[in-house]
Order: sequence, then structure tokens, then C-alpha cells
Amino acid sequence: MLIYLLAFVGGVLTILSPCILPVLPFVFARADQPFRRSGLPLLAGMALTFSLVATAAAFGGHWVVRLNQGGRYAAMAIFLVLGITLIFPSLAEKLTHPLVQAGSKLQGGPGGEQASPGKSFLLGISTGLLWAPCAGPILGLILTGAAIQGPGARSTFLLLAYALGAAVSLAIALLAGKKVLSTMKRSLAFDVWIRRGLGIAVIAGVVAIALGWDTNLLAKFSFVNTANAETRLIQKLGPAKSARLALAHNPSTTPVSAAQTQVKLDDEGPMPSLDGAVAWINSPPLTTQSLRGKVVLIDFWTYSCINCLRALPYVEAWSQKYKDAGLVVIGVHTPEFAFEKDRANVEKAVRDLHITYPVAIDSNYQIWQAFDNEYWPAHYFSDGKGRVRYHHFGEGEYDQSEHVIQELLKANGAQSLAAGVVDVSATGVEAKPDNGNVASPETYIGYKRAEHFASEEPINRDVRSVYAPHPRLSQNQWALAGAWTVSSEDAVSQAPHAKILFRFHARDLHLVLGPAKNGKPVRFIVKIDGTAPGDDHGSDTDAHGEGTVKVHRLYQLIRQKGAVEDRTFEIEFLDPGVQAFAFTFG
Repeated sequence: MLIYLLAFVGGVLTILSPCILPVLPFVFARADQPFRRSGLPLLAGMALTFSLVATAAAFGGHWVVRLNQGGRYAAMAIFLVLGITLIFPSLAEKLTHPLVQAGSKLQGGPGGEQASPGKSFLLGISTGLLWAPCAGPILGLILTGAAIQGPGARSTFLLLAYALGAAVSLAIALLAGKKVLSTMKRSLAFDVWIRRGLGIAVIAGVVAIALGWDTNLLAKFSFVNTANAETRLIQKLGPAKSARLALAHNPSTTPVSAAQTQVKLDDEGPMPSLDGAVAWINSPPLTTQSLRGKVVLIDFWTYSCINCLRALPYVEAWSQKYKDAGLVVIGVHTPEFAFEKDRANVEKAVRDLHITYPVAIDSNYQIWQAFDNEYWPAHYFSDGKGRVRYHHFGEGEYDQSEHVIQELLKANGAQSLAAGVVDVSATGVEAKPDNGNVASPETYIGYKRAEHFASEEPINRDVRSVYAPHPRLSQNQWALAGAWTVSSEDAVSQAPHAKILFRFHARDLHLVLGPAKNGKPVRFIVKIDGTAPGDDHGSDTDAHGEGTVKVHRLYQLIRQKGAVEDRTFEIEFLDPGVQAFAFTFG
């Protein structure tokens, strides 16, 4: 809210700018007319027009920036001129003189007959056109940020806050009367030095952006990591029928202490049907009737989900520890990507991950819908009577979940349960994440859910296109380089040496990849900050950054051994045809 307040205050202070002088005569010409019928409509039209014009400038400036690197510097040059006009008012007057004359013609002079609300609103529109080109340094900073990083709802609301601030200050002045005009004119001699200081600040901001000094600072304002807050909200609200609430592939939650493991086991209703699975692995088909008398843990997962993979060692350990005491663990594999619907792919993943408990292949989402589930991973715990007594979404809180299993088994008559909780020490992609250093969110590459894309060209849907990345990526921005075809779910490289770049902040970087559609493996080379990863390579690369995409799955490409900081990741595919789906971090 602070930045919106600053924009509003910036709008209020615009009334002290010499640039507002051409507008004031049109506003104060209505000081002797009813404010609600004349002044208010005029100010409303003025604010509305200014917001629309400035928003159009922000979007237009963004597309100029995206044309090429020359366009980027051309856009910054425009804002540099804005800063210079703040330092030298005489230059601002010369540049805006044609607009002042145009505004005078539109309004027919500063005076005017008794105006209706409609006429006042139209006069306000023309006044807004007169005001927009020289609104001040806050506007310059907003437009600069929108043009360089991309416009959006935030920029639009900032411009609206700015316009409302200016309208409020003009409304107060209008209500106070014409004497305020002369007072304001006397104050402008001092204000010119303030404006010059702000002009210098605008120029410094443009220079910082041109040199790339702004990367980390702007990234902190532009991309706020809300994962922990969302997780806490989800844990309180439970599954939402109307929306996923952004917890699919939920980030890890913090483990709880032994004192926090006492949980209330509510009756959440009968365990839903397991009918609808297209196949079963490690078991014949199971039903709710055949599971009566057993404590059941249902684990919804999918094999390319990093959060699911990190939970699997615990689920497998529980199955081994408590199966003789009456626990039945069932993995329900519900796919996210199309390749995860392939039965052979799922069977291979189960073998590679050494899963021994029954797995239902839920490619048609029948079991998912029966449970009204929304998340990967999701755990549902049922008692011996077939009633769901507890659920947990996402990673973490494994001790608490195991205590739930123990309580349900004891209530079901189990004797001599092993004390304590399992001690899991996983490696590779299944190892515990470094949550304290994760500042990059899961990022999809297909255009249906793509965010923070930063190539010079916009994504061309389902068409082969050649892309070039921006020379400097901000945190969490990613880009394509070379020939790609981007579909709703993935991007497919169309020529050798195509690349993907990502500016990230996390210990681990993973990428869901698949080989060429004909099954041919694709070789790749990974770099971090332009060099081979060395000791920071992941389990699917070597110290030189070399690896091969042979099957559809999640590939761990980076695991940093030292301090975690902002790094630029680059992967170059030496062969064409690779399918890239999503980045995840840990």
C-alpha cells in the first residue's frame, strides 16, 4: 500500500508544479459555479483521461521496449528527456506549448458559460489531454518501470492513484477559491528546486536501469514470495471447491515439534470410492469395501511434481513400518501433464522410485473428483470403519502425520506399535528443500500458465518462432533463445542450440523435460552465471553441466553447495525436439 500512497501524494504535489499552470485557468474558471455540477465533472473527466492516456503510454512504451535493444534505449531516452524538463522549466514550457494552444482551442479559452455536468466532463477530458504530457516525476518513474518491466494492473492502479491525488488537490483549491491560485504561484519559486531534485532522481533511475543496477531492487518490489502465507491460509481453510488457491505443487511447510503433534481427529465422512482408476500397479484393484478394517492412507501425487517426490520417502517408510499393524498405503497418481497419463510412463516411474505400495492410475481424474481434491501432494487418512479422519496438503509436518497413523492404528486394535517416528534421509530430488532460501516460484513454460516471460519477442502461440532473451533478466524472469514452438502446456525446440534462461534464487533448480516426440534423446549443457556449474551441478548433470533428456520426468539441474544468491541459469539443448514444461525450486 505504501507505493500507492506515494503515487497519490505525488499526484497531490503536482499542483505545485509549473507544468500544472496551463491547466489551472480552465479549472479556476469554474470556481464561481456549483462544484457538483461543474468542478467535480471536470475533475473526473480530467483524471479519467489522464489515466487512460498514461496507461496507453505505459503499454505502448512496453511494446517499444520489446521490439529490440534499440527500442529499449529509445524508451529510456524519452524518460531521460522528462527528467531534464523537470530540471529546466523553460524547456518544459517550449515542449508543451503546442499542447497548451490545442487545449485552449478545445476549451474555447479559460472562461466559459454556465456549464452542464456533461459539458464540464468533456472539458475535463480535454484538460486531461493537456495535463498528461507533463504530469511530473512520479509519473515518469511509473511509466519507466512499466515500459522496462512490463505494464500490468499494478501500473494502471498506480496511475489512477496519481490522478486521484491531483484531482483531490485541485478540488480543494477550487473549493477554496481563486485566491489560492495566486498563493500557489508565489510558492512555485521554491518548488522549482524540489522539482529539479526530483528530475535528477528520474535521470538517476533511468541510468540505473540502463546499467542494470536496478535488477535486484526492482525484483524485490515486483515479485513478492507469498508462498508461506498461501500455505498457512490453505491449512486453515481446507480444500476450496471454487479455486485451487495456488497450492498445487504446494511449497514445503515447516516441520512441527513433538509438542505440536496432538491433533484432533474429526469425522470428515466416508472414504470416497476408488473406482475409476484406469489401472493398478503393485496390487489388484482395491475398493472401499475390501479395505474395511484397515487404516488407509491415500496419497495423491504425480511423478513430475517435486513436492510429491520429496514426500514419497516418508510415505514409503510409513508403508514399510506399519503395514503389519494394519496400515494400507495407496498412491493415487493423478497427472498434471499429458505425458503423465501414459501408463508405461507411470509404471516406469514407480519402478525407478522404488514404490512398493499399491498405486492407482487416475488418468481420468475420477478418484481425484470423488475426494474433491485440489492439491499435489495431498494425504487423506481413514480409520478401520472407512471414515476419513484427517487430511494434510503439501509437504512437511511428517511427524504429525505419522502420529495420526499411530492413533488410528491404536483405535483399530493394533498392539505393540514401534515407538517414535521414521528417520528419512533422502538424496537427489527427494532430499529436503532449503525453504529459507527459496525466492523463486514454480514457473510454467506453456503459454496457458506462463508468467514473467522476458524474451525480446512476445510468446507466439503454437507457431515456430525465433526468440532472443533480454540481456539482463530480473529475479524470476525467464526467456527463450533460438527456435521454439510454444503450446499451451510446453515449448518444443525446433533447431539445435535452442536455450532457456532463468534468473532464480534457490538452492535447487529443477526442470520438467521430455525427449523429442520420436523418442530420440536430447543432449544439453547447463551453465550458471555463464560458466559450468562445477560442484553446484544437480543429480542429472555433471560438473561440466552436461546431461541427456531420455524420458519425460523432472530433472534436477542445479544444487548449490555454497551461499544461495541470485543466479542466472542457462540450458542449451544441442539437439532439436526437447519438450520443456515447468521449472520448480527447492
